[in-house]
Amino acid sequence: MLELKNISFDVLEGHQEIGIIRDVSFTIPDNKFVVITGPNGGGKSTLARLIAGIEKPTSGSLFLDGEDITDKSITDRARMGISYAMQQPVRFKGIEVLDLLRLAAGKRVSVADACQYLSRVGLCAKDYINREVNASLSGGELKRIEIATVLARGTKLSVFDEPEAGIDLWSFQNLIQVFEQMRDSIKDSSILIISHQERILEIADDIIVVADGMIDRMGPREEILPSLIGTASAVGTCVPFSGKPASVPKIPTDENGNPIPKKNC
Repeated sequence: MLELKNISFDVLEGHQEIGIIRDVSFTIPDNKFVVITGPNGGGKSTLARLIAGIEKPTSGSLFLDGEDITDKSITDRARMGISYAMQQPVRFKGIEVLDLLRLAAGKRVSVADACQYLSRVGLCAKDYINREVNASLSGGELKRIEIATVLARGTKLSVFDEPEAGIDLWSFQNLIQVFEQMRDSIKDSSILIISHQERILEIADDIIVVADGMIDRMGPREEILPSLIGTASAVGTCVPFSGKPASVPKIPTDENGNPIPKKNC
């Protein structure tokens, strides 16, 4: 369980302190799929970085399973079970995808297991297992590989900062299915996603709306989502120039309901 208590975060602009996050408190229990949404510039991604330990709060405290992690480093938090998938994934020149999955898992992952992680995010394993994680990969490919590393870690709290950024429609639909599977298999862990995509909000257990650095409202999806539909906090998957929602392609699945990669493996 993650707890934020009276968290504030200020930045210095010239000689003036600007409040980015202001007195934010909420709890993410185990076995919950939570989405933080809200207008752009409201502080959503800053909250994700505070949870991961990339930024340190100006005031307030963070607790993981009752232990104060406010002053813990990114590495310490990762060891305690917090995974963080950035909005723009990092490239690792000289490291192959299989090596990255093994590093993420903290153990020797078999090629077969690595292929399963890649298949779950819609990548043809034989085409990627020995690829170097460098500039030859597109943003969408890097995003899916990063999510595969989070799956390999299997941590207590998985934080995704706008996972839909930079990926195509097919990949986005595949991503939704990955998150649905993660939600259905949650056990003594939780998932936190920063997003304003309606399709992601629709599969959340709870929704937290952040605006102007503060909690605007929060609660079960059934209570919060209806008030967000049609606003900047709940954007549809794709709206063409006609203004009508685009049709969403159906993603082929195998007999177990897992997405089938686009290429024949």
